[in-house]
Amino acid sequence: MPTLPSRRSLTRGITAATAVATLATGLAACGGDSDAVTAAAESGQVVIGQVSNGAATRTAVKVSEVKSISAELPASLRKSGKLVIGEGALPAGFPPLAYVGGDQRTLTGSEPDLGRLVAAVFGLEPEIRNFTWENMFVGIDSGKVDVALSNITDTEERKKKYEFASYRQDNLAFTVPRKSTWNFDGDYRNLAGRTVSVSAGTNQEKILLEWKAKLAREGKKVTVKYFQDSNSVYLALSSGKIDAYLGPNPGIAYHNRQTAGTPSATRTAGTYSGAGAGLQGLIAATAKKGSGLAKPLVDAINHLIENGQYAEWLKAYNLSDEAVAKSEVNPPGLPVDNS
Repeated sequence: MPTLPSRRSLTRGITAATAVATLATGLAACGGDSDAVTAAAESGQVVIGQVSNGAATRTAVKVSEVKSISAELPASLRKSGKLVIGEGALPAGFPPLAYVGGDQRTLTGSEPDLGRLVAAVFGLEPEIRNFTWENMFVGIDSGKVDVALSNITDTEERKKKYEFASYRQDNLAFTVPRKSTWNFDGDYRNLAGRTVSVSAGTNQEKILLEWKAKLAREGKKVTVKYFQDSNSVYLALSSGKIDAYLGPNPGIAYHNRQTAGTPSATRTAGTYSGAGAGLQGLIAATAKKGSGLAKPLVDAINHLIENGQYAEWLKAYNLSDEAVAKSEVNPPGLPVDNS
């Protein structure tokens, strides 16, 4: 479930959207088959938010290999000595979840950092590879990626091809200009007559299109628009070309903080579970079905939860409100028909 934000190396100016967009400058240079350079860490230590450029509180945590968990991994993976982690953050990244950091080369954010923590529990070297959202799944299918940690929503449709290890709540949010008086209020009928942007190929798109179909049956209309990256989304929002943008709550909350007090300030106009009505959505580490990775991934994440590194990771990225009590293999996800 990605959203498509942001770059940040130019000075804050011109527009707030441009300022936020500069956070992930250089991300497009990291191609799908190239490794976004992993920040070096001391043995037995992972530095969370090492080059986060202010999006996280830099936090060093102790993480050592757990032999009983690494023994669960497929022999071929143990032999390789590395865990290839896929991110679907091209072209522009989506802070604070995944983007190029302050050194202009390291793919950082909460998702790559969780991958580094998990790899440490496995006793493997993390190798982060960056793709477009669609090509990330191609990478899993082709074996170029062992596991994707990229804000992927657990869905029943995806379980036909993939297996999951949940690690964070999945909440969506509508963002609007600060001056807007519109609110979602949990009712799709409030979308009637509005123009809303969403990222293609995401579960939030699926939900929005189902609301669109419902409104059409009621003789009402919501216009859905797509943009290549978040810079374009927020420019459209500030110029009035769209009324709202529906995306992952962490990225929207981050953007709201970054633009506060500027002419392009935004606010959250409502939230919604990424699994639809009646079920709390979950974000999950995603591996090819039958890979044998879901169970060791769950055990690694639960080890991090039990020993406090998970809480430190969330706190560093201001995501503590999306914590889960435990990781699960293939928990109930967004229904195939969530209307």
